[in-house]
Amino acid sequence: MTLETPILLSVHKSEDGAVDELLQTYGETGGINYLDAAATLPSRLSVENSCTDLMSLMFPGFRSEPLVSSEDLAQITRVRVRTLRARLKTEICRSLGKIPPNEATEAQADKFLSDFFAELPKVRRLLWTDIDAAFEGDPAARSYEEIILAYPSLEAIAIQRMAHVLYEMNLPLIPRIMTEWAHSRTGIDIHPGAKIGSHFFIDHGTGVVIGETSEIGARVKLYHSVTLGARSFQKDEHGKIKKGGKRHPTVEDDVTIYPGSTILGGQTVIGARSTIGGNVFLVQSVPADSLVYYEEKQLRIVPKRKKKPTSSHDEFSE
Repeated sequence: MTLETPILLSVHKSEDGAVDELLQTYGETGGINYLDAAATLPSRLSVENSCTDLMSLMFPGFRSEPLVSSEDLAQITRVRVRTLRARLKTEICRSLGKIPPNEATEAQADKFLSDFFAELPKVRRLLWTDIDAAFEGDPAARSYEEIILAYPSLEAIAIQRMAHVLYEMNLPLIPRIMTEWAHSRTGIDIHPGAKIGSHFFIDHGTGVVIGETSEIGARVKLYHSVTLGARSFQKDEHGKIKKGGKRHPTVEDDVTIYPGSTILGGQTVIGARSTIGGNVFLVQSVPADSLVYYEEKQLRIVPKRKKKPTSSHDEFSE
C-alpha cells in the first residue's frame, strides 16, 4: 500500500458523502430536479436551434446558411417549415407535460404550430417596419443589409415578436426560452409578454429591460440601458407575491427614451410624442408632448495645475 492510498480513500469517501447528500436534495419538498419532471421539460438546446432556424425563415440568406437561388426559395422555405414543425412539435408536447404524447396532446401541439406559422407572415411584415425605423433613426446605418446582419436590436425584437405569438397562445416555457436566447446573445431583455407596436427601434441596446406587461406603441425609440419595469409587487394574505396584473409602463406612440432612464409601474403612462431625457427615474405618468429631463448642474472647466499631480484625485481638487 502506498502513502497515497489513505488520501485517495479519504477523497472518495468525501465525494460519496457529497453525492449522497446531493441525491437527497433531489427528492426534497420544493425541489425541481425530479427526474420524471425533467424528462417532460422542453430541450433548451432544441428551442435555441429553432430560434436560429426562425431567423433564417424571417431573413433567408442572411444567417450564414447556404445560399439559394430565387427559383429554389419556395422549396427551401417549405423544407425549413417542415423541419421546424417537426422539431417544435416535440418541444411543445414536452412543454405541455406529455412525453410520450397522447393523441390529445399531439392534436394540441399541431394546433399551436398551425396557428404559429399562420402568424409568421404578419410578424415578418412588422419586422420590416422595425428595419425601416432603424434605418431612419440611426445616421450610422448605411443599408438595410447592415441592419439585418449586424444590429442586435433587430434579432432581439424578431425573436420577441415570434415568442409573443406563442405567449399569447398560453404555451408554457418555450416563449421565455426563446427570448432568453436572444437576451444572452444581445444583452437586450424583452419579455415575450410585452406588447410592441410597429416601427420599433432600440439604438445600441445593451442593458435594455422591457417587462412582461409593458405596452409600447408605434414608432417608439429606446436607447441602451432603458428599463421599463415594475414599481412594486402586490402580495397576498400570506405575504407571497401575486402573479399577473399590469405591473409595467405603457409607452404611447412616437416616444423617445434616452440612455439610462428607468420607468416603473403598471399605471405609469408616457404620453404620445414625449421625449424622456437620459438617466431619468419616473414612477408617474407624463402627458402627451412632454419633455422630461433633470435640470443640469453647472459645468466647470478650469485650467489644470502646472505641477504634476501626485494622484488622479488631485487633478480635480481646487
